Amino acid sequence: MTQSVIRAVDVCKSFGDLEVLRKVSFELNLGEVLCLIGPSGSGKSTLLRSIIELETIDSGGVYLEGELLGYRAQGGKLHRLSPSRAAKQRQHLAMVFQSFNLFPHMTVLDNVIIGLTVGRGVAPEVAKKRGLALLDRVGLAAKSGAYPRTLSGGQQQRVAIARAMAQDPRVILFDEPTSALDPELVGEVLEVIRDLASDGMTMMVVTHEMQFAHDVGDRLIVMDQGSIIEEGAPREVMANPVHERTKRFLGMMQIAG
Repeated sequence: MTQSVIRAVDVCKSFGDLEVLRKVSFELNLGEVLCLIGPSGSGKSTLLRSIIELETIDSGGVYLEGELLGYRAQGGKLHRLSPSRAAKQRQHLAMVFQSFNLFPHMTVLDNVIIGLTVGRGVAPEVAKKRGLALLDRVGLAAKSGAYPRTLSGGQQQRVAIARAMAQDPRVILFDEPTSALDPELVGEVLEVIRDLASDGMTMMVVTHEMQFAHDVGDRLIVMDQGSIIEEGAPREVMANPVHERTKRFLGMMQIAG
């Protein structure tokens, strides 16, 4: 029996007159890797940012293990949670961005553990032990005292993944984690995500890496113009797309059999 971790119900979001998300509904199950693909501007990144509340949705709702994120129901109406309560909810979610978002004035280790020491009050020595273990997992233990400017883009993104893992989240959201990398650095980042998938981490991955989605994804969502237009097992969707827009999009991509 599958266990739903994230459930989105009719999520809508507009920026002025531009509808970015149009009644988007889906479920992400425990241990599942859900890949989101589609043309640029289709709403994929906005959907992730809405889940983690970097964007405020206009209507609909997002639930984490059955709990509505960002709101409480009272008297038949929804009321925004206090900042502290909303932040506590978000502790169960982590996000890895396109552009790494590391603090340039902090060492690699300090970047990984800042959420533990400052955000959660974990003792520095305990946090450092966990941070070093995670850096070792992503192949960067030797860089713990280095600064982000001395690292390649692939190394910086692996640090960002270690930082997300340090929070021990229920779900990690990846927003095109390889899009800012030179082609030769993409593989090292995807390998870390593959490793997380093999360990059963629940993940949503916005990606243009079709082979990765084909091989690692448990389920694939195709978005276009703010809506989900197709959904299913990656191999099935890629081999036999139903929607004409999906066919055109996949036709521009290279996917091995």
